[in-house]
Amino acid sequence: MELGSMTDSFVDASGDGPSQSSRNRSASGPGIPRQELMNCEIRAQISGFRSRVVNLVALTPTASSIDVGPIFVERSIKPKGMTLSAKPYKAPNDARKSYEKGVSAETKGNLADARQYFEKAVDIYPTYVDAWFQLGTVLKKLDQKESARTAYTQATTIDSKFLPPYLALAAMSYDAKNWTEVLNLTNHVLDLDPLKYGDITGYILDLDPMDYAEAFFYNAAANYKLNNLDAAEKSGLKAARLDLRPRFPQLHLLLAEIFARKNNYADAISEAQTYLELAPQAKDADRVRERITQLAELNVSSAGQKSDQN
Repeated sequence: MELGSMTDSFVDASGDGPSQSSRNRSASGPGIPRQELMNCEIRAQISGFRSRVVNLVALTPTASSIDVGPIFVERSIKPKGMTLSAKPYKAPNDARKSYEKGVSAETKGNLADARQYFEKAVDIYPTYVDAWFQLGTVLKKLDQKESARTAYTQATTIDSKFLPPYLALAAMSYDAKNWTEVLNLTNHVLDLDPLKYGDITGYILDLDPMDYAEAFFYNAAANYKLNNLDAAEKSGLKAARLDLRPRFPQLHLLLAEIFARKNNYADAISEAQTYLELAPQAKDADRVRERITQLAELNVSSAGQKSDQN
């Protein structure tokens, strides 16, 4: 949008420039008088959401720019899945206080104290799903993996729609290379995904603490290891679209191997190069460079074979 410069004018949001009547009222430069923006609005368009609107006539321009501020969106329908459970709100005050103390202690790095507080919370209120999940997280940090797994599993038993413990269990199964279990756990998470990230084709940034990029990454890895290449590619590409921070450079190595298995060597090379860009100091950087050389040779050979066939 171009900013107007005439008195009592705002941005030219129409893209067609000011009206003839506007030009007649002032010749000091392009722009639209305030009254002509009375019905002009900015809104977001996102599938599954309703957008609040920003009216252009209410904005205050500066010499060079106009800040429209945040545009808030709301879900148009209540999601079936959830990343927060309603059960904690039914917890007795003593249990909630103990849980809050546990969160504070964990934040400060006092894991032993945090464990005691969370254990007290679930002792008072055995169906305190958030406390079971946080207890599992603390136990995992204390390298007590089996106890952590038990706590996470208890949380899933209490509320199958509370997704964070499923993702935590998937991460543990990924480390253990239990690919069938990883697939089952991540499929549960993605089936109950309230925003249906699997249906989104673009890039989105999500501020939900539930990391669906991680879920798609584990799902892609499990499918690849179980030789489900099409499903692995689909989940891997979804993870790449969601992982904008990025947190999983190794995702691109996984995509490189998926593409290589499907004889798509050009994309495999591109993904391996992306990995090196994201993790230039990685311990396996030299091995990845050698792999790129191998893929380049395969790409040339493949192109030659296609040329001969034609």
